[in-house]
Amino acid sequence: MNFIALIPTANAALNLSSAVVILAGLYFIKRGQREHHKKCMVTAFALSVLFLILYLIRYALTGPTPYTGPARSLYLFILWTHTPLAALTPVLVIITLRRALHSDFAQHKKIARVTFPIWLYVSVTGLVIYAMLHYVR
Repeated sequence: MNFIALIPTANAALNLSSAVVILAGLYFIKRGQREHHKKCMVTAFALSVLFLILYLIRYALTGPTPYTGPARSLYLFILWTHTPLAALTPVLVIITLRRALHSDFAQHKKIARVTFPIWLYVSVTGLVIYAMLHYVR
């Protein structure tokens, strides 16, 4: 198996890891543990950047993966909600992280309430899309 063929599975692992770390970040901030929260969110950002790099490499080399399974309408609905939110997520995450790193916590908190559910949704639906493409046939 070549490197390119391994990317979808690696990306699924990155999506899962990102979702877990995002949820851990929420857990820590709800308990006032800012340093643990910060480490989680920076880790989630790094995982997401790695995901994006691998995704773009795979997409550039192979193009889109067609869905041939029985739940096409469901797949397309998930894909159509996931795709625009996935494009928006990096912008939201960068703004959110930048505000935190500049200690603008009031503005960080405001945008994080928007960024968090979108980022988590994109991570989870990325896993669903992977599962549908590779296991629901």
